Amino acid sequence: MNTKKTIYLIRHGQTDYNLRGIVQGSGIDSDLNETGRKQAQLFHDAYGHIGFDHVFTSQLKRTHQSVQPFLSSGTPWTILPELNEINWGVFEGKESTPEAKQAFNDVVESWRQGEVHIPIEGGESPQEMYERQQVGWHKIRQEQHEKVLICMHGRAMRSFLSLLLQTPLSDMDQYPHTNLCLYTLENFGNNVELTGANITSHLTIQS
Repeated sequence: MNTKKTIYLIRHGQTDYNLRGIVQGSGIDSDLNETGRKQAQLFHDAYGHIGFDHVFTSQLKRTHQSVQPFLSSGTPWTILPELNEINWGVFEGKESTPEAKQAFNDVVESWRQGEVHIPIEGGESPQEMYERQQVGWHKIRQEQHEKVLICMHGRAMRSFLSLLLQTPLSDMDQYPHTNLCLYTLENFGNNVELTGANITSHLTIQS
C-alpha cells in the first residue's frame, strides 16, 4: 500500500509506577494516575484538531487511558498486542535496590554493545520485541489511514522508532522519551522520515 501516513507516536501518561521509579513492563497492567490523566487531556487539547483517522494502542490499559479523549470523540481504535512494552521479567513491579538497579543497567548496557538477543531473566529480549513489532507495523501500514495516532511504551517506543527509521536496535537509546511525549513521522512506501522528536510542549498548556 502506498498511502502516505502522518504518524503521531506517543508514550502513555504517568502512572504511580513511573512516579516511584518502579519498572513496569508487559506484565504490569497499571492505570494512569491523576497527573497521567491530565497529560492525556492536555495532549488532546493540543492535537484534537488533527482529526486522526485511527488510533492504535497496545493491549495495556495505560495506553487506552492515554488516548481516551480521542476514543470518547469517536475516533476508530485498534488494540495491537504487538505494541506491548517489553517483558522486563524479574524486574517488573519491584521496588528498586542498588543490586537490582545494577543488574538492570548491566542488561541495558549489553544491548548497547549489540547483544540485543539477550533477554531479561524471565522476560524478553529487544530482538524478540522488535520482531513482534514488525508484525504490528505491517498491520498498521496495510490500513488506508492518512493520519494515525499510536500510543505505546518507553522501551517499546525506542525499538519501534528503530524499526521505522531503520537504525540499529543497539542504538535505540538515541530516542529519548518522557510520559506523554510525542514523536512525529511521515511514511510513504518504504520510507519513514522523522519530523519531530520527544515533543512535550503540549504538556505546558494551561488547562
